Amino acid sequence: MTEPILLPASDPTLDIRSLPKVSLHDHLDGGLRPATIIELAALVGHELPSTDPVALGEWFRESANSGSLVRYLETFDHTIAVMQTREGLARVAREFVEDLADDGVIYAEIRWAPEQHVKGGLSLDEAVEAVQEGLDAGVDAVEEDGRLIQVGQLITAMRHADRGMEIAELAVRHRYNGAVGFDIAGAEDGFPASRFAEAFTYLAENQFPVTVHAGEAAGVESIREALVHGRALRLGHGVRIAEDIEVDFDSEDSPEASMADGTSAETGDTAVGMVSIGQVAGWVRDRGIPLEICPSSNLQTGAIASFGEDIESHPIDLLYQTGFQVTVNTDNRLMSGVTLTGEFELLADTFDYDLDDILELTMNAVDAAFLPLEERDALAAYVTEGFNQARG
Repeated sequence: MTEPILLPASDPTLDIRSLPKVSLHDHLDGGLRPATIIELAALVGHELPSTDPVALGEWFRESANSGSLVRYLETFDHTIAVMQTREGLARVAREFVEDLADDGVIYAEIRWAPEQHVKGGLSLDEAVEAVQEGLDAGVDAVEEDGRLIQVGQLITAMRHADRGMEIAELAVRHRYNGAVGFDIAGAEDGFPASRFAEAFTYLAENQFPVTVHAGEAAGVESIREALVHGRALRLGHGVRIAEDIEVDFDSEDSPEASMADGTSAETGDTAVGMVSIGQVAGWVRDRGIPLEICPSSNLQTGAIASFGEDIESHPIDLLYQTGFQVTVNTDNRLMSGVTLTGEFELLADTFDYDLDDILELTMNAVDAAFLPLEERDALAAYVTEGFNQARG
């Protein structure tokens, strides 16, 4: 475990793990404990690359670090294989919540695709109920330990399949049993949001919130599809919206550009430059459409390859400095070998973010949560109190 990054505050021992955090983009099948995978695999007869928890965890991280989204997604064959029974789903969900709470997360939306978990004979509804059973058990266990956490399900449809309407109806059917939103995930390039237009219309008619994976494996046009056909209230990743932004660090004046601090992808130096916002990027920024950015995952899958190959090249700081509603997330904690604390530490170390920056990014996530206004207000107050306590 790495040492915590210390931030400017009245208390010099402050660490990010102690701060209340909000997680909006975290996949259930990407956050299993290696030891649990091994135990569940033995029960269902699934062969793994290793039966040693440490070695298995390393295998997942190495496979995910290939720079290819296709190979990254292949690692899920093993986690999904052990999540085909009610007991398996419930256990994974319970441990998922416990691990989030151990990392200081107080609100989380957990996304997963029920259609991938019915090979063992469960119906879609039974699968959702099993996950909710585990989530409730995890919340209860956290509360028994004297802590608090609130969670909700993001019911996800796979982009390459043709079950969009069926999964949308499933999500709406469980809106009073833990489901807080809908998502589409999987192979983004070649499978546009317009394939699910009917399902998105149904969700809009039922006032059911939608987030759409877009701007990860495909670019600005995919984001446009998510906004137009998906009616997306948030963008899953959305990081490639930065491809619709131009930064000229040499320009001194432009009537169509605005001044902004930015970090050069070539040198890593922070400078004042002229920023030109494209039409789609302007729509996203000006209307405060949240970006669910996952820094480490974006590096591993090649989502930011056009910007560079290291975290210093990640456009998250450009997006944050130019007014986009950036939120920080983990994507898949097992594959990426990360925690939400670790992602904030990475950003603090790379971009010199301080306590105020982390608070603003966290409050962005609070505002973006698929919760009623009153609950978001209560969550905001809880987060603010936690940060104030950290200041001393």
